Amino acid sequence: MQDHIYMPERAPLAMPSQTFKKVETCRQMETDARASSRYWRIAAFVPTLAITILVCLVFVRYLSQGGVSAIDATVLALIALSTVWLVFSVTNACLGLVSVAMGSGKIRREGVVSSPSNIALLMPIYNESPWDVFGNASAMMRELAEGPGAERYTLFFLSDTRDSQISDLEEQAFLALRGASYAKIDIHYRRRRENTDKKVGNIADWIENWGASHDAMVILDADSLMSGKAIRQLARALAADPDAGLIQSRPMLIGAETLFGRVQQFSNSVYGWLIAEGLARWSQHEGNYWGHNAIIRTRAFAESARLPHLRGWDGAKRLLLSHDFVEAGMLRRAGWAVRLLPRMTGSFEETPQTLIDYVVRDRRWCQGNMQHLRILAARGFHVISRFHLLLGALAFLMSPAWLAVITLWAFVSVGQDTPESYFSPTNPFMPIWPEAPMNMAWFYLFFIYGMLLFPKISGAVLFGLNARNRKAYGSGAIFLGSMLIELVLSVVYAPIMMVHHTMATLASLFGRGNSWTPQNRTGAGYTWLQTFRFHWIETVFGIALFAGIFFAGISLLILPIAFSLAMAVPLSKLSSIPVARATARVFRLDTPHTLIEPKIVSLARSERVWMKTILTKNSSSQSIAAE
Repeated sequence: MQDHIYMPERAPLAMPSQTFKKVETCRQMETDARASSRYWRIAAFVPTLAITILVCLVFVRYLSQGGVSAIDATVLALIALSTVWLVFSVTNACLGLVSVAMGSGKIRREGVVSSPSNIALLMPIYNESPWDVFGNASAMMRELAEGPGAERYTLFFLSDTRDSQISDLEEQAFLALRGASYAKIDIHYRRRRENTDKKVGNIADWIENWGASHDAMVILDADSLMSGKAIRQLARALAADPDAGLIQSRPMLIGAETLFGRVQQFSNSVYGWLIAEGLARWSQHEGNYWGHNAIIRTRAFAESARLPHLRGWDGAKRLLLSHDFVEAGMLRRAGWAVRLLPRMTGSFEETPQTLIDYVVRDRRWCQGNMQHLRILAARGFHVISRFHLLLGALAFLMSPAWLAVITLWAFVSVGQDTPESYFSPTNPFMPIWPEAPMNMAWFYLFFIYGMLLFPKISGAVLFGLNARNRKAYGSGAIFLGSMLIELVLSVVYAPIMMVHHTMATLASLFGRGNSWTPQNRTGAGYTWLQTFRFHWIETVFGIALFAGIFFAGISLLILPIAFSLAMAVPLSKLSSIPVARATARVFRLDTPHTLIEPKIVSLARSERVWMKTILTKNSSSQSIAAE
């Protein structure tokens, strides 16, 4: 098949190369930043720094009693790093609470755009399930075709698929879609012969060849699903804000069938909205981009956001893998606002269904986010854009920091004022711990769990106060039970994620990359042998911690972490158990979107079945013809 056989006439748009060493002319925003944004940022950062300094002073006073050793100093530095991360997450949640209480951040109801906008829906795909991708697209097109609005939409499937059998199915699915009726919505398909620069190159290729015909582009992932109302809302928000270069929606997780997937979905629905609300308040016009379910002004992106390559340690050029954060920073550098609409509904995506699939995805993200450290000093970036880049890296750097704190803290607690024997002859099974280290350990333990649980509990309380949510669950006991299960499982899986994030971070820092493969969206589990091969490192580490607790005097506070790590294999197998149809409702970890399914989700499911039926029939017919 020729590359452009199903594409419209070319409309080239220049996309000049950019650099991190210099800045081209920056446009002047038409509207000045509101004075209130300064207060939101003061409320976000000043308490974070103040509490972090206070905690560090407490530890300095404690550690300096017997002289500060090298281990003590290292522990203190790691505690400071991890504390600032924890406290900022709580501060962010508090801003969300204040924003909701004040009624700020509501989506403005825009009127009909005076002049039609040509908007492209771009769906880059790479070896994905054709009936799922094209079925979702069909559902979105049907909703767009039925709804009001002066905007004109065009859907582009931008394939980088390397598997010839899958690409054949993609072409068949496209032809079936094009044969359906979508009320003046044009649909096109292009498969690149070479997938140069992956998704970044895929989007750039479209801009350089067809971008001039479209005022804006909505970027979709293969698992993206957006209602027609949500897409129109993004289009009108962009048209109403002349400074907006990018507007990001908050995708909700859907489609989870397994225990691990439902844990992520429940957390995203019940607690995630509060974090997004706080993020929108302090980021203001310097928001972030998550790579999909967002609308972008085409010419603004073309003129300012072509990513340069990084030089590797060996001198070779390297593609920026976590491109979205950087593209947001480059748009803002050029004078365009980047905004988040945290309360916009109708934007969805899927989540990995098992612990292993989640870890594999995070490894790819980690490699890209570590690259952000190299461009923190890029010329012209707004300080908040730099902070987004730093946050992306810290999301993974926190894991080795926590792991080091756990390990070194064990040595500190054992090494200071250690008695000759931890065990009394009268009670040989109960160790006697030094009082001061234990008191400090308990203080830090409660502090950590308090910081981790505050956003969750706050989000759950406000979530439960919503009448629609209460009606959907029907029973407060079921909601509270599901919340408790999610909290327990999140705590249990956290140490396993900590070890894998640590390994991924170290691999990235030492230049060891991870190959990109499509996300496993089926929920299919792994064999016991496959699971053990994947989790053997944390299993061995957990057993070693158990040995240290019982034979080397390591604090019993490490016991929950040791348990999770030693039980990594069965816990990973547990993550793939289907729970969506569990007899006991509390174990389903339902959300309002599973209890009262949105129209677009139901429509997408039926369209997927329709598309799979067509492709299966075509494949059967071709097999018979070949015989």
